[in-house]
Amino acid sequence: MGKIERVFHSVIFEVLALVMSITGLVIFTQHDMSTLSGTMIVVASMAMIWNYSFNATFDHYVKGEKTQRSLSLRIIHVLLFEAGLLFFTIPVMAFILDLSLWDAFVMDLGVTIFITIYAFVFNLSYDHLRAFIVKKRIHKNQIAHS
Repeated sequence: MGKIERVFHSVIFEVLALVMSITGLVIFTQHDMSTLSGTMIVVASMAMIWNYSFNATFDHYVKGEKTQRSLSLRIIHVLLFEAGLLFFTIPVMAFILDLSLWDAFVMDLGVTIFITIYAFVFNLSYDHLRAFIVKKRIHKNQIAHS
C-alpha cells in the first residue's frame, strides 16, 4: 500500500468511526453533541496519525499478502493498535471533557471496544475489496493489451 492509499485508508476509517462514535456517545453519556463532537475530532485526529504510523510499522515487520493474514494475527494487530491509542487518548479525553482519568478510561474503553470490532471488520473488508479491485484492474489491463 502506497502513501496516498494509506492516507485514504486512514481518512475513510476515521470519518466512519467518528460518525458512529459520536452517535454512540450522545446516546450513552450526559455530554452534549457539540462537546462530544469536538472531543472526538481531536481523538480522531490523534487516531489518524497513530493509524498511519502504527500500520506502516506493522506492515514493515509483518510481511506477506494481507488477505492471507490469520485470524490470530488480525486480533493481535487490532489489540496492539487500540492499546497504543488508549495510552494517548485517555488524558486528552479527561482534559477536554473535565473527567477523572478513571471516567475518561471507562468512556474511552467503551469507544475502544466498539472501534476494535469496527476496525476488524473495516480492515478485513478493505483488504478484500482492495484485492478484488486490483485483480479486476490487472484483468482489464491484460484484455486491453491483448
